[in-house]
Amino acid sequence: MSGFTLRAGTAADAAAVLALNNASVPHVNALTADTLAQILAMSAHYTIAEDAEGILGFVICIPSGRSYWSDNYTWFADRYDAFLYLDRVAVAARAQRRGVGRAIYDDLHQRAMGVWPRIALEVNLRPPNPVSVAFHSTMRYSEVGVREYADGANAVLMYLKELA
Repeated sequence: MSGFTLRAGTAADAAAVLALNNASVPHVNALTADTLAQILAMSAHYTIAEDAEGILGFVICIPSGRSYWSDNYTWFADRYDAFLYLDRVAVAARAQRRGVGRAIYDDLHQRAMGVWPRIALEVNLRPPNPVSVAFHSTMRYSEVGVREYADGANAVLMYLKELA
């Protein structure tokens, strides 16, 4: 897909990011405007993909060492001393499978190199997200564990990408 750009996210993007995030459930969890604001305040990497029609996608990452309430973040913090946690990424339906996600990740990897030793993230196992599993495999993320949720109905695959 051509005709889109990547740029740093700003506070002015929050409403559109929130709408895209919540349209992407169950691949990401739903957020309120207040929770999104708290996550953005902790973030170290917040990038927007957009075209003339608006936001196509976004990524928000939180560095290790923050007081973040996410159980998935805590799972990584208990095992690794330094990482950049990819908290959420979403691509609008109109832009999926057209290179936007790959561009967002390539930009993230380039910016993280030399700053963090690894990128950590999770992908839904239950409910399944086979497209994301395949994507992260092609992006050379390695599965490092499974985290079962207390409800027994949900689980995530834990992934790392070691940065040279």
